[in-house]
Amino acid sequence: MHPKDSTGSAAFKGFTNRECPFYPCHQGVRREFNCLFCYCPLIAYDCPGPYRVYTDRHGLRRKDCSACRLPHDGYHASWSFIQKWLEQPRIWDGHDKLRPKTSHTAPGAR
Repeated sequence: MHPKDSTGSAAFKGFTNRECPFYPCHQGVRREFNCLFCYCPLIAYDCPGPYRVYTDRHGLRRKDCSACRLPHDGYHASWSFIQKWLEQPRIWDGHDKLRPKTSHTAPGAR
């Protein structure tokens, strides 16, 4: 038995800090806003969330995850999402977010 399985309460999966001066920091969250992952544990890893890449003042490539709602959208859903992606984490190599190819993409478009 793992420690997380020793309680029937799911309260450890999230909370909402309405007193935070940045709340709500991510627009479009439809369930209870989860502040547990204020700083996403996936920031250093490859992840499916929408992010853009920028170069900081020291020349390092960084992820801007401000458009991502995945670790904030609902206590149970966000907890499950983070747990899933941390099962087999892959270090982020600084690449831009790859856009999935769709049939609606114009020829030559990225």
